[in-house]
Amino acid sequence: QVQLVESGGGLVQPGGSLRLSCGASGGIFTLYTMAWYRQVPGNQRELVASITPGKLTIYADSLEGRFTISRDNAKTTVFLQMNNLKPEDTAVYYCRASAGRNDYWGQGTQVTVSS
Repeated sequence: QVQLVESGGGLVQPGGSLRLSCGASGGIFTLYTMAWYRQVPGNQRELVASITPGKLTIYADSLEGRFTISRDNAKTTVFLQMNNLKPEDTAVYYCRASAGRNDYWGQGTQVTVSS
């Protein structure tokens, strides 16, 4: 069983930056593809970015290069650096760990972009 704990969310003005962290425990971190999703009330959860154990990355097209996902295998942590934030980035951001049939989610962290 893998436990995921997100942190780093909060309120930021448009154009600002945040760095989300997701610490993982209880499993072999290097086996898992890690990903960030986000969800706005009333909408489906959508993929923001993912990173494989070999550090191959995928990003949602809508991000326009503003976000960067990374992982520190020694610290069993995945990060999401978010720059030039826009009001439409406001959402709850969730961390996910997946490997085969194993699939785990964190509780989420709120990101609010507003002036």
